[in-house]
Amino acid sequence: MIIVEVKGGLGNQMQQYALYCKLRSLGKDVKLDLSWFDEDNQKNMLAPRSCELLKFRNLPFEECTEEEKKALLGSSSFWGKAARKLHLGGKAAGKRFTESRMYHPEIFGLEDAYLDGYFACTKYYEDILGELRKVFVFPESAEPAVNAANQAVITEMEDAYTFSCAVHIRRGDYLDPENAPLLGGICTESYYQGAIDFLERAVEAARSGRRIHFYVFSDDPGFAHACRFGNLGEEITVCDWNKGEDSLLDMQLMMHCNGVIAANSTFSFWGGRLNAREPKILIRPLRHRNNQIPDPEAMRDYWKGWTLVDTDGKAL
Repeated sequence: MIIVEVKGGLGNQMQQYALYCKLRSLGKDVKLDLSWFDEDNQKNMLAPRSCELLKFRNLPFEECTEEEKKALLGSSSFWGKAARKLHLGGKAAGKRFTESRMYHPEIFGLEDAYLDGYFACTKYYEDILGELRKVFVFPESAEPAVNAANQAVITEMEDAYTFSCAVHIRRGDYLDPENAPLLGGICTESYYQGAIDFLERAVEAARSGRRIHFYVFSDDPGFAHACRFGNLGEEITVCDWNKGEDSLLDMQLMMHCNGVIAANSTFSFWGGRLNAREPKILIRPLRHRNNQIPDPEAMRDYWKGWTLVDTDGKAL
Protein backbone atom coordinates (compact mmCIF):
# COMPACT_ATOMS: atom_id res chain seq x y z
CA MET A 1 0.00 0.00 0.00
CA ILE A 2 1.03 3.60 -0.64
CA ILE A 3 -0.19 6.35 1.70
CA VAL A 4 0.05 10.02 0.70
CA GLU A 5 0.19 12.50 3.57
CA VAL A 6 -2.07 15.52 3.02
CA LYS A 7 -0.86 18.75 4.62
CA GLY A 8 -0.42 22.47 4.06
CA GLY A 9 -2.81 24.89 2.39
CA LEU A 10 -5.34 24.26 -0.36
CA GLY A 11 -2.90 24.29 -3.28
CA ASN A 12 -0.55 21.84 -1.58
CA GLN A 13 -3.45 19.58 -0.62
CA MET A 14 -4.57 19.53 -4.24
CA GLN A 15 -1.07 18.55 -5.37
CA GLN A 16 -0.96 15.66 -2.93
CA TYR A 17 -4.42 14.59 -4.05
CA ALA A 18 -3.32 14.83 -7.70
CA LEU A 19 -0.40 12.48 -7.01
CA TYR A 20 -2.83 10.13 -5.25
CA CYS A 21 -5.01 10.11 -8.38
CA LYS A 22 -2.00 9.54 -10.63
CA LEU A 23 -0.89 6.54 -8.57
CA ARG A 24 -4.42 5.12 -8.62
CA SER A 25 -4.47 5.48 -12.40
CA LEU A 26 -1.39 3.22 -12.46
CA GLY A 27 -3.24 0.53 -10.51
CA LYS A 28 -1.55 1.22 -7.17
CA ASP A 29 -3.24 0.52 -3.83
CA VAL A 30 -3.11 4.06 -2.46
CA LYS A 31 -4.87 6.02 0.28
CA LEU A 32 -4.71 9.48 1.84
CA ASP A 33 -3.66 10.31 5.40
CA LEU A 34 -5.56 13.34 6.71
CA SER A 35 -4.34 13.12 10.31
CA TRP A 36 -2.10 16.21 9.90
CA PHE A 37 -5.31 18.24 10.31
CA ASP A 38 -6.25 16.66 13.65
CA GLU A 39 -7.06 19.27 16.28
CA ASP A 40 -4.24 18.25 18.62
CA ASN A 41 -1.71 18.49 15.81
CA GLN A 42 -2.92 21.91 14.64
CA LYS A 43 -2.57 23.42 18.13
CA ASN A 44 1.18 23.62 17.62
CA MET A 45 1.05 25.21 14.15
CA LEU A 46 2.02 28.84 13.52
CA ALA A 47 -0.72 28.96 10.88
CA PRO A 48 -3.37 26.32 11.65
CA ARG A 49 -4.92 24.70 8.59
CA SER A 50 -8.03 22.70 7.81
CA CYS A 51 -8.52 20.01 5.20
CA GLU A 52 -9.90 22.17 2.40
CA LEU A 53 -10.11 19.23 0.01
CA LEU A 54 -13.38 18.51 1.79
CA LYS A 55 -14.85 21.71 0.34
CA PHE A 56 -14.96 20.21 -3.14
CA ARG A 57 -18.23 18.51 -3.93
CA ASN A 58 -18.14 14.74 -3.45
CA LEU A 59 -14.38 14.49 -4.01
CA PRO A 60 -13.62 10.76 -4.27
CA PHE A 61 -10.82 9.34 -2.11
CA GLU A 62 -9.98 6.59 0.36
CA GLU A 63 -8.56 7.51 3.74
CA CYS A 64 -6.09 5.24 5.49
CA THR A 65 -6.72 3.81 8.93
CA GLU A 66 -4.35 4.33 11.85
CA GLU A 67 -3.46 0.63 11.62
CA GLU A 68 -2.52 0.94 7.94
CA LYS A 69 -0.36 3.96 8.73
CA LYS A 70 1.40 2.16 11.59
CA ALA A 71 2.04 -0.82 9.32
CA LEU A 72 4.20 1.46 7.15
CA LEU A 73 5.69 3.78 9.77
CA GLY A 74 5.82 1.62 12.87
CA SER A 75 4.86 2.72 16.36
CA SER A 76 4.29 6.37 17.19
CA SER A 77 5.82 5.77 20.62
CA PHE A 78 9.18 7.17 21.73
CA TRP A 79 10.90 3.85 21.03
CA GLY A 80 9.25 3.59 17.64
CA LYS A 81 10.47 7.06 16.68
CA ALA A 82 13.97 6.29 17.98
CA ALA A 83 14.07 3.05 16.00
CA ARG A 84 13.19 4.88 12.79
CA LYS A 85 15.88 7.50 13.38
CA LEU A 86 18.47 4.79 14.07
CA HIS A 87 17.20 2.58 11.22
CA LEU A 88 16.43 -0.18 13.71
CA GLY A 89 12.76 -0.60 12.92
CA GLY A 90 12.95 -3.38 10.37
CA LYS A 91 10.56 -3.20 7.42
CA ALA A 92 8.48 -0.35 8.84
CA ALA A 93 11.46 1.92 9.46
CA GLY A 94 12.30 2.42 5.80
CA LYS A 95 8.81 3.01 4.40
CA ARG A 96 8.69 6.82 4.69
CA PHE A 97 9.61 8.51 1.42
CA THR A 98 10.42 12.18 1.96
CA GLU A 99 10.52 14.57 -0.98
CA SER A 100 13.97 16.14 -1.37
CA ARG A 101 13.97 17.61 -4.88
CA MET A 102 11.62 18.95 -7.54
CA TYR A 103 10.80 15.63 -9.22
CA HIS A 104 11.10 12.01 -8.04
CA PRO A 105 10.25 9.63 -10.92
CA GLU A 106 11.12 6.69 -8.65
CA ILE A 107 7.84 7.26 -6.80
CA PHE A 108 5.99 5.48 -9.58
CA GLY A 109 7.93 2.27 -8.91
CA LEU A 110 7.09 2.11 -5.21
CA GLU A 111 4.63 -0.45 -3.83
CA ASP A 112 4.79 0.10 -0.05
CA ALA A 113 5.56 3.64 1.05
CA TYR A 114 4.37 6.62 3.06
CA LEU A 115 4.83 9.70 0.85
CA ASP A 116 5.77 12.90 2.66
CA GLY A 117 6.05 15.99 0.44
CA TYR A 118 4.26 18.68 -1.53
CA PHE A 119 4.84 17.34 -5.07
CA ALA A 120 4.45 20.70 -6.78
CA CYS A 121 5.96 19.54 -10.07
CA THR A 122 3.23 19.39 -12.72
CA LYS A 123 5.10 16.58 -14.48
CA TYR A 124 3.81 14.18 -11.80
CA TYR A 125 0.22 14.46 -13.00
CA GLU A 126 0.21 16.48 -16.24
CA ASP A 127 -1.38 13.60 -18.17
CA ILE A 128 -4.42 13.39 -15.86
CA LEU A 129 -5.24 17.10 -15.60
CA GLY A 130 -8.37 16.50 -17.68
CA GLU A 131 -9.63 14.05 -15.06
CA LEU A 132 -8.68 16.37 -12.22
CA ARG A 133 -10.75 19.15 -13.79
CA LYS A 134 -13.75 16.82 -13.50
CA VAL A 135 -13.27 15.80 -9.86
CA PHE A 136 -12.39 19.23 -8.44
CA VAL A 137 -15.99 20.46 -8.39
CA PHE A 138 -16.12 23.83 -6.67
CA PRO A 139 -18.88 24.63 -4.17
CA GLU A 140 -21.20 27.59 -4.42
CA SER A 141 -21.08 30.41 -1.92
CA ALA A 142 -23.72 30.56 0.78
CA GLU A 143 -24.24 34.18 -0.31
CA PRO A 144 -26.40 34.63 -3.46
CA ALA A 145 -24.73 37.99 -4.17
CA VAL A 146 -21.30 36.33 -4.30
CA ASN A 147 -22.55 33.66 -6.71
CA ALA A 148 -24.08 36.36 -8.91
CA ALA A 149 -20.84 38.37 -8.93
CA ASN A 150 -18.81 35.29 -9.85
CA GLN A 151 -21.14 34.31 -12.68
CA ALA A 152 -21.12 37.85 -14.05
CA VAL A 153 -17.32 38.03 -14.13
CA ILE A 154 -17.06 34.55 -15.70
CA THR A 155 -19.31 35.78 -18.51
CA GLU A 156 -16.95 38.73 -19.01
CA MET A 157 -13.87 36.50 -18.94
CA GLU A 158 -15.28 34.27 -21.66
CA ASP A 159 -16.25 37.13 -23.98
CA ALA A 160 -14.97 36.32 -27.48
CA TYR A 161 -13.64 39.84 -28.06
CA THR A 162 -11.55 39.91 -24.88
CA PHE A 163 -8.34 38.17 -23.87
CA SER A 164 -8.87 37.76 -20.14
CA CYS A 165 -5.83 37.29 -17.93
CA ALA A 166 -5.76 36.44 -14.22
CA VAL A 167 -2.98 38.05 -12.19
CA HIS A 168 -2.32 36.62 -8.72
CA ILE A 169 -0.51 38.72 -6.11
CA ARG A 170 0.31 36.77 -2.94
CA ARG A 171 1.17 38.80 0.14
CA GLY A 172 -0.34 37.97 3.54
CA ASP A 173 1.79 35.38 5.34
CA TYR A 174 4.57 35.74 2.73
CA LEU A 175 5.42 39.07 4.39
CA ASP A 176 5.74 37.57 7.88
CA PRO A 177 9.32 37.57 9.25
CA GLU A 178 9.42 33.77 9.44
CA ASN A 179 8.33 33.36 5.79
CA ALA A 180 9.82 36.34 3.95
CA PRO A 181 13.39 34.95 3.66
CA LEU A 182 12.06 31.81 1.96
CA LEU A 183 9.15 33.14 -0.10
CA GLY A 184 9.52 36.91 -0.37
CA GLY A 185 11.15 38.96 -3.10
CA ILE A 186 10.40 36.49 -5.90
CA CYS A 187 7.36 38.03 -7.56
CA THR A 188 8.84 41.49 -7.87
CA GLU A 189 7.31 44.39 -9.77
CA SER A 190 9.81 43.51 -12.53
CA TYR A 191 8.45 39.95 -12.58
CA TYR A 192 4.88 41.14 -13.10
CA GLN A 193 5.87 43.77 -15.64
CA GLY A 194 7.93 41.23 -17.59
CA ALA A 195 5.07 38.72 -17.51
CA ILE A 196 2.57 41.33 -18.72
CA ASP A 197 4.93 42.47 -21.48
CA PHE A 198 5.37 38.86 -22.64
CA LEU A 199 1.62 38.28 -22.64
CA GLU A 200 0.91 41.50 -24.54
CA ARG A 201 3.46 40.58 -27.22
CA ALA A 202 1.98 37.09 -27.54
CA VAL A 203 -1.57 38.39 -27.90
CA GLU A 204 -0.46 40.99 -30.45
CA ALA A 205 1.45 38.34 -32.43
CA ALA A 206 -1.72 36.23 -32.63
CA ARG A 207 -3.37 39.11 -34.55
CA SER A 208 -6.72 38.30 -32.96
CA GLY A 209 -7.66 41.93 -32.42
CA ARG A 210 -8.77 41.10 -28.89
CA ARG A 211 -8.34 43.63 -26.11
CA ILE A 212 -6.64 42.42 -22.95
CA HIS A 213 -8.44 42.69 -19.63
CA PHE A 214 -6.60 41.85 -16.41
CA TYR A 215 -8.41 40.29 -13.44
CA VAL A 216 -6.36 40.74 -10.27
CA PHE A 217 -6.61 38.35 -7.32
CA SER A 218 -4.86 38.92 -4.00
CA ASP A 219 -5.06 38.18 -0.29
CA ASP A 220 -4.36 41.92 0.10
CA PRO A 221 -7.16 43.63 -1.89
CA GLY A 222 -6.09 47.11 -0.76
CA PHE A 223 -2.65 46.58 -2.27
CA ALA A 224 -4.19 45.13 -5.43
CA HIS A 225 -6.43 48.18 -5.91
CA ALA A 226 -3.43 50.51 -5.57
CA CYS A 227 -1.12 48.42 -7.74
CA ARG A 228 -0.60 49.26 -11.40
CA PHE A 229 1.89 47.70 -13.80
CA GLY A 230 2.61 49.47 -17.07
CA ASN A 231 0.02 51.42 -19.02
CA LEU A 232 -2.97 49.19 -18.42
CA GLY A 233 -5.49 52.02 -18.27
CA GLU A 234 -8.91 50.96 -17.07
CA GLU A 235 -8.60 47.36 -18.28
CA ILE A 236 -8.33 45.99 -14.75
CA THR A 237 -10.84 44.34 -12.43
CA VAL A 238 -9.80 43.54 -8.86
CA CYS A 239 -11.79 40.47 -7.80
CA ASP A 240 -12.14 41.12 -4.08
CA TRP A 241 -15.49 39.64 -3.11
CA ASN A 242 -14.58 35.98 -2.47
CA LYS A 243 -13.62 36.16 1.20
CA GLY A 244 -13.22 33.69 4.04
CA GLU A 245 -14.85 30.37 3.20
CA ASP A 246 -15.40 31.60 -0.36
CA SER A 247 -11.73 32.41 -1.03
CA LEU A 248 -11.15 29.20 -3.00
CA LEU A 249 -13.65 30.48 -5.58
CA ASP A 250 -10.94 32.87 -6.80
CA MET A 251 -9.20 29.79 -8.18
CA GLN A 252 -12.37 28.86 -10.05
CA LEU A 253 -12.45 32.32 -11.63
CA MET A 254 -8.81 32.00 -12.74
CA MET A 255 -9.78 28.82 -14.59
CA HIS A 256 -12.03 30.81 -16.91
CA CYS A 257 -9.38 33.27 -18.09
CA ASN A 258 -7.41 33.00 -21.33
CA GLY A 259 -4.20 33.50 -19.39
CA VAL A 260 -2.83 33.22 -15.87
CA ILE A 261 0.10 35.14 -14.41
CA ALA A 262 0.79 33.16 -11.25
CA ALA A 263 2.52 34.19 -8.05
CA ASN A 264 4.97 31.81 -6.38
CA SER A 265 1.90 30.17 -4.94
CA THR A 266 0.34 26.76 -5.50
CA PHE A 267 -3.07 28.49 -5.39
CA SER A 268 -2.53 30.24 -8.73
CA PHE A 269 -0.55 27.27 -10.09
CA TRP A 270 -3.84 25.40 -9.82
CA GLY A 271 -5.71 28.30 -11.39
CA GLY A 272 -3.54 27.58 -14.43
CA ARG A 273 -3.50 23.78 -14.24
CA LEU A 274 -7.28 23.52 -14.12
CA ASN A 275 -7.70 26.07 -16.91
CA ALA A 276 -9.22 24.37 -19.95
CA ARG A 277 -9.22 27.39 -22.28
CA GLU A 278 -7.41 26.90 -25.59
CA PRO A 279 -5.23 28.52 -26.58
CA LYS A 280 -4.07 29.88 -23.25
CA ILE A 281 -0.98 31.58 -21.87
CA LEU A 282 0.32 30.38 -18.49
CA ILE A 283 3.15 32.26 -16.78
CA ARG A 284 4.87 31.48 -13.48
CA PRO A 285 8.00 32.66 -11.65
CA LEU A 286 11.14 30.65 -12.31
CA ARG A 287 11.58 30.03 -8.59
CA HIS A 288 8.97 29.02 -6.06
CA ARG A 289 11.23 29.48 -3.03
CA ASN A 290 14.47 31.33 -2.41
CA ASN A 291 16.33 28.17 -1.42
CA GLN A 292 15.92 26.74 -4.93
CA ILE A 293 18.53 26.97 -7.67
CA PRO A 294 16.32 26.07 -10.64
CA ASP A 295 17.59 24.74 -13.94
CA PRO A 296 15.46 26.51 -16.60
CA GLU A 297 15.77 23.57 -19.01
CA ALA A 298 14.58 21.08 -16.39
CA MET A 299 11.83 23.46 -15.28
CA ARG A 300 10.48 23.67 -18.84
CA ASP A 301 10.21 19.87 -18.80
CA TYR A 302 8.60 19.79 -15.37
CA TRP A 303 6.14 22.59 -16.27
CA LYS A 304 5.21 21.99 -19.89
CA GLY A 305 2.98 24.70 -21.32
CA TRP A 306 4.18 27.36 -18.87
CA THR A 307 6.40 30.35 -19.59
CA LEU A 308 8.99 30.99 -16.87
CA VAL A 309 9.83 34.57 -15.88
CA ASP A 310 12.64 35.48 -13.47
CA THR A 311 12.71 38.20 -10.81
CA ASP A 312 14.21 40.66 -13.32
CA GLY A 313 11.25 40.18 -15.66
CA LYS A 314 13.07 38.08 -18.25
CA ALA A 315 11.04 35.34 -19.95
CA LEU A 316 13.08 32.14 -20.24
